[in-house]
Amino acid sequence: MARARMLVVLLVGVLLATTGAILVAGQAQATQGFCGISWGSLPKTAEPYNQNPLTNIRTGRDRCWDRMVLDVNGPAAGYDVRYVDSVHADGSGRLIPLNGGAKLQVVLKAPAYDQTFQSTYSGIVGQKLPGVNLAGYQTFRDAKFAGSFEGQTTIGLGVRARLPFRVFKLDNRVVLDVAHFWS
Repeated sequence: MARARMLVVLLVGVLLATTGAILVAGQAQATQGFCGISWGSLPKTAEPYNQNPLTNIRTGRDRCWDRMVLDVNGPAAGYDVRYVDSVHADGSGRLIPLNGGAKLQVVLKAPAYDQTFQSTYSGIVGQKLPGVNLAGYQTFRDAKFAGSFEGQTTIGLGVRARLPFRVFKLDNRVVLDVAHFWS
């Protein structure tokens, strides 16, 4: 009888400890905002190159990530997005300084000019993206135009840290999301 009582007490103790651990974990997720992100931080690429030019770049914020959208005049082009040690200007190779703990090089496989070589996007190499204000963003720190040369356009994106990101295409845009945390 004493042995059975000890076993019951032990089982109740294990049950209470397990329940407490689950509650603490649940509170931590609720505090940070569980997002279930499993994207990773390895390079993301897609084809094809095309001649539908970049027309605009805009950003937005979500509870779980910061977003950059590259608008294209026609079906979305391919891309190559990866963490790099430094971002360099297309054509000249000039260093594009970026604020943040990590740097993403965003290459859109489309030009920022039309077939008569007239600019379709008003970015200036080495300067902040026009119309993009990153004040108050949790992950994005800096975004600069790195040029458009030989049918591709490069953007430098400074982020808080080397965090998971995803890239996908919609009808006429390429979307880049960078997570606020590792989930």
